[in-house]
Amino acid sequence: MIKLHQMWQLHNTVTGGKMSIQLPGLFAIGLAAGLLSGMFGVGGGIIIVPSMVLLFGMTQQSANATSLIALLLPVGLLGVLEYYRSGKISMEHIWIGIIIAAGLFCGAYFGAKIATHLSSDILRKAFAVFMGIVALHLWFK
Repeated sequence: MIKLHQMWQLHNTVTGGKMSIQLPGLFAIGLAAGLLSGMFGVGGGIIIVPSMVLLFGMTQQSANATSLIALLLPVGLLGVLEYYRSGKISMEHIWIGIIIAAGLFCGAYFGAKIATHLSSDILRKAFAVFMGIVALHLWFK
């Protein structure tokens, strides 16, 4: 059984070096992603991935995969229940979300297939270009 002090520090080998990640930092990233996800519908790609790369030194592929792992669980369930309870969404919205989730399920597989064949440098730069395009589109809409 894992002892509490062993859980406090996770160790992972990334690109030949040792990386330490503290659990409070990981929780803070999840909390920020959850808050922004609840507010704006963002989280994985906008918060978790850049945080893993910039703050914890993960490769782009490792950060992408870590974000997917975090998103596999029904982490948005409580947020959805609150939106539904307050009358901001209907069952139609829930079904739309389920259909999108099915697309995410398939898209995540093919996205991972592409990402694992790119260098971390190219993938990081492509991600930055994507975020810049989205930011400009939102700014000028």
